[in-house]
Amino acid sequence: MSKNPNLTLNLTPILALTYLGMVVWIILFKMGLNFSYMDTRSINWIPFPELFTSGGKIDLSQVILNVLIFLPFGIYLQVLHAKKSFLKKLLYCFLLSLFLEASQYIFKIGALDTTDLITNTSGGFLGLGLVKILQVWTRNPLKVQKTINVLASLGTILIVTLLVLLRLDMLPIRYR
Repeated sequence: MSKNPNLTLNLTPILALTYLGMVVWIILFKMGLNFSYMDTRSINWIPFPELFTSGGKIDLSQVILNVLIFLPFGIYLQVLHAKKSFLKKLLYCFLLSLFLEASQYIFKIGALDTTDLITNTSGGFLGLGLVKILQVWTRNPLKVQKTINVLASLGTILIVTLLVLLRLDMLPIRYR
């Protein structure tokens, strides 16, 4: 890890912006792919509707992916805006999720889904809490930020590589 605090402080916003760009590309631009449900608009007001149907099962993979995709947003918020209140940062998580969900509805590229709002905001909440716990436990926010930068750099390289390979149809997984 770098001993230069300026490098650490400057790298975090770059990683956060890269993450936000990837989230927008995945959620709004669907990685440049067309799906059959596009050109329709819907709002799913009832969260976790599978719970209210006979024999319905929640697709846990979708719930987990929604939590995981917003976990880094909470992490970056806690590191970059440590002085803001926890509730304000949680509100930012909700507002980003609402913006993305509403954009999908407005541009007819998906549904505005309350389940997604809940799971995305929960991911941000977990990210905020995880970093806060680490900051309190280590009593060294800069050390936590350096560790996050290293992990985020590796994760960003991995995700960008996977997304490029997926887009170039070089993986056994297909989104068509």
